[in-house]
Amino acid sequence: MHGIPRWHPDGMATLGSDDLRGARLVGVDLSGARLVEVDLSRVVVRGGDLADADLDAPWLLDGRSTLLVNGVDVVPYVEAELTRRFPERAGRRAEDPDGLRECWAALERTWAATVERAEAMPAGTVDVSVDGEWSFAETLRHLVLATDLWLGKVVQGREQPFSPLGLAFLDAGEHGMDLSVFTDATPSWTEVLEVRADRLAMVRDHLAGLRAEDLDAPRAGPWDPQRTLTVLGCLHTVLTEEWEHLRFAVRDLDAIAARA
Repeated sequence: MHGIPRWHPDGMATLGSDDLRGARLVGVDLSGARLVEVDLSRVVVRGGDLADADLDAPWLLDGRSTLLVNGVDVVPYVEAELTRRFPERAGRRAEDPDGLRECWAALERTWAATVERAEAMPAGTVDVSVDGEWSFAETLRHLVLATDLWLGKVVQGREQPFSPLGLAFLDAGEHGMDLSVFTDATPSWTEVLEVRADRLAMVRDHLAGLRAEDLDAPRAGPWDPQRTLTVLGCLHTVLTEEWEHLRFAVRDLDAIAARA
């Protein structure tokens, strides 16, 4: 599920591309380090100090992964807490058209309230980056791209579905995406809202006509055409992108408000 990482290249300290798979690190001091887009799957920490550590791993909540802390799998607790904060996010795994439509309607309502909150904050808030991550406006631009990719290209089969205002994730070019279709200019907030509204309607309209028999229809993966996906799986990706980036956006608005 590429697309969720949301950092600016110039906001990252790069230590190199060393392959440390299977390495044994003993007595290493990583306190205060910031690890971005690193693969820590199956990492084992023994006698480690994780006090005040801040972990963000969107794919951890895929329903299959575990994270053991002192022998306890904490994933169910994280899932439950996020659902408490965003009750309707549970619908992102809906298996039928009505459930998918209900989840999308909830997303539209929640995003509308979040946009209203951002616009009520001091001027320029939508363009503020927190800790080198995407601003609120950039987040909406990325969701435009996510809609174009997973719905426009994969599900609907459009040859060139991308808006120039979409914002790609860092290694999109390495996955074969033609980045030349995207503008290097920074669009206005009004332009961002307009293209975002268009893509919200695009998903809404598609779901309105969705039938149960459509969900199992096969689709070629966007990065590997030999990998077969289903329409339902692609729609789940759209919903997951939306809920995860909503979480990021709310977190960053809270951080901006706390600084004021």
